[in-house]
Amino acid sequence: MPLIVQKFGGTSVADPQKILAAARKAVRAHQDGSQVVVVVSAMGKNTDGLIDLAKQITDKPSAREMDMLLSTGEQVTIALMAMAVNSMGYEAVSLTGGQIGIKTDSSHTKARIHSIATDRMKGLLDDGKIVIAAGFQGIDEDLNITTLGRGGSDTTAVSLAAVLGADQCEIYTDVDGIYTTDPRKLPAAKRISQVCYDEMLELASLGAGVMHSRSIEFGKKFNVPIHVRSSMSDEPGSLIVDATDASDRPVSGVALTRDEALVTIMDVPDVAGTIYQLFAPIADRKITVDMIVQNVSADGKTDISFTLPTEELPEAIEAIEGVLKTLGGRVGRKDENVSKVSAVGLGMAQQTGVANRMFRSLADAGVNLQIITTSEIKISALVKRDIAVEALKTIHAEFELDQIEYTPNTSVTAGKRSAEDAQNVVDMINRMQLSGMEALMIDSISLDQTQSRITLQKIPNQPGVAANLFERIAKVGVFVDMIVQSYGSDQNADITFTVKREQLAAALEVAQAICDEAGCAGVDHKEEIAKLSVIGIGLRSHTGVAIALFKSLSEAGINVEMVNTSEVQVNVVVAGDDGKSGLEKLKEAFADSLK
Repeated sequence: MPLIVQKFGGTSVADPQKILAAARKAVRAHQDGSQVVVVVSAMGKNTDGLIDLAKQITDKPSAREMDMLLSTGEQVTIALMAMAVNSMGYEAVSLTGGQIGIKTDSSHTKARIHSIATDRMKGLLDDGKIVIAAGFQGIDEDLNITTLGRGGSDTTAVSLAAVLGADQCEIYTDVDGIYTTDPRKLPAAKRISQVCYDEMLELASLGAGVMHSRSIEFGKKFNVPIHVRSSMSDEPGSLIVDATDASDRPVSGVALTRDEALVTIMDVPDVAGTIYQLFAPIADRKITVDMIVQNVSADGKTDISFTLPTEELPEAIEAIEGVLKTLGGRVGRKDENVSKVSAVGLGMAQQTGVANRMFRSLADAGVNLQIITTSEIKISALVKRDIAVEALKTIHAEFELDQIEYTPNTSVTAGKRSAEDAQNVVDMINRMQLSGMEALMIDSISLDQTQSRITLQKIPNQPGVAANLFERIAKVGVFVDMIVQSYGSDQNADITFTVKREQLAAALEVAQAICDEAGCAGVDHKEEIAKLSVIGIGLRSHTGVAIALFKSLSEAGINVEMVNTSEVQVNVVVAGDDGKSGLEKLKEAFADSLK
């Protein structure tokens, strides 16, 4: 018998009529022969109201008591949902996270799931009942109520689907699927039928609000097919699965992260350990750092720029200034008027010229790029906030995302695991429940010693420079891997990129020609570099991954020359001679998380 987990968010259960509508969807699935588990959030703005009540009592409520308070929102909804199902002549049983047996750590307001008991739910399902589960919550070892943080009901739903071996997890929300970009920002956005986990992880981290990245991590880790649908219609929605039939499309979606801030630290020592010393105190404060770029050394000094959410800027500056007193260097720039635009697509890992097209389209639109970073399936650029929506529109049009045809797959078992895969997932869950279902999982740590690095120093910071460079690089048949444009000033920037070592001479010839034409300070290169990559699930939500990487290399006396990050991969470039020792150090650092 198929088993379906259905999740209804706050807007989908905002009033009694919507609760009854959600209950009808659950009953319909039950009538069609499926066992059904329903996960619900608190009603509408209920959580906001509870937070406001707490603020009226105290400015600094304890995290434990906030969890106790906020968990009541879901308890109201599960009882009403069970009543609604019962009123339709079917049996439903409501369960809190604790009654289910969702065990978490004790990190109140942002707890992580350790294990989930299934005996009670399976017994109720086998008895023909619909299980109504409270999202967003669990209990720790001392039976304290905990909450899972932002997007917690999504995380609950996908984790329950994982441990129950569900055929599908349906996420009902106020939109009818996943779009190529936010349709509220760009009406030309198109609904897509399928997206893979890695693409959705990137889009979720970049601000696509349909689902939270932790829930997608669960889906990827345990191969749970996720179906995003509208709670207000029977539209088939969009599937999030392991692989899609759209890998020939270079870009699947574009995203805008509006409220970013840029910080540039200038004149810090270009030695092993600098990057670790800078970011360790930021990580200690749980501040989310996104883009990290570093200029090539000049006279033993370097500049490092990074972006972070605007609201976290003051605390980050406070942490950095404390370090700079002993490290040396200074805060050169703080800019709260920037946004990040990104193109995401699994196809760009197999196709060349994607970056060229993005840079050229933005240049033709007069959009200047302040910082650029790339990963295997993502290209991100920092732009002035007042032109960010125009940049988003330009990229969307360049890759013809407004021309995508929607071809829905309505099958309940779409993406269903084979019996062998299902057993592998069960075995994995049994192993991981010993260390925690949300524990960091590293798939591999690799070393690439086949590349060289080229840097154009202090090239004029104006639209079209990056486009010209990489168009001409592509014309001579050179494949570019990592691209980083770092911030120098409003007048100039450094552009660094890596190429295959056998293509270095051809790439250098183009770079020097561009430099001569544009009037840059010079072209620097290093023939022998080593690219170290850490690949896995949970790299962004486990904020200590990059810091652990920087620390292990620092302790080995290995200097980091380039950095780029994504949801599933962290890459650093070091000197070629340091590659093998760096690889061993990273394997030691992440030994407990390696599969």
